[in-house]
Amino acid sequence: MIRTESKKQEILHAYQFRHACRAFDTSKKISDEDFHFILETGRLSPSSVGLEPWKFVVIQDAALREKLIPVTGGAQGQLPTASHFVVILARQDLRHDSAHVIKMMKDIHHMPDEVVERVSGFYKAFIETELEDNDRLLFEWASKQTYIALGNMMTAAAQIGIDSCPIEGFDRKQVTSILQNEGIMNANDFGVACMVAFGYRQEDPVRPKARQNLEEILEWR
Repeated sequence: MIRTESKKQEILHAYQFRHACRAFDTSKKISDEDFHFILETGRLSPSSVGLEPWKFVVIQDAALREKLIPVTGGAQGQLPTASHFVVILARQDLRHDSAHVIKMMKDIHHMPDEVVERVSGFYKAFIETELEDNDRLLFEWASKQTYIALGNMMTAAAQIGIDSCPIEGFDRKQVTSILQNEGIMNANDFGVACMVAFGYRQEDPVRPKARQNLEEILEWR
């Protein structure tokens, strides 16, 4: 019981510690071991139908970061200073009969053929009814899954004293063009969902973390 309470306090402390770090201490780098741990929490994150519709692109090349600065308004302080900068891609090819979906069901989850057929049927119906059989809505649904991995990675980082900042402020078309020109992604397979920077803060936040009280956002029925 004591260990459980200690663990809960440790986790809450990590949430209190975490903030949207606008610039990082360039003299401090995250160790390979620690960053692998952060990536593992992303890899192990849950996803709808277990499709893992993400790809994590770690951009360490200074020249490539420079190219992204003009088209990534939300990362002006982070791109030049982050120890590690990650662009999270979401899959475009998530139809029930796509190569990725079939691979996940058969090769990763090792579903028997009859189970694949049954799950594919349910999944196809979901796409046709809930997502209106629309490619744009399907990509947005895939992008939502990436935010689960994003949140897990940021929380895991905070638990070991590493700062982070999620980033949505970017020109998606221009970022996509840059990544395609660099041979990093094919827009037929992936789209840019979000970004996240990791590193060590230059200084502590000036103001304490401010949130609404739990009673203001909670209702029991």
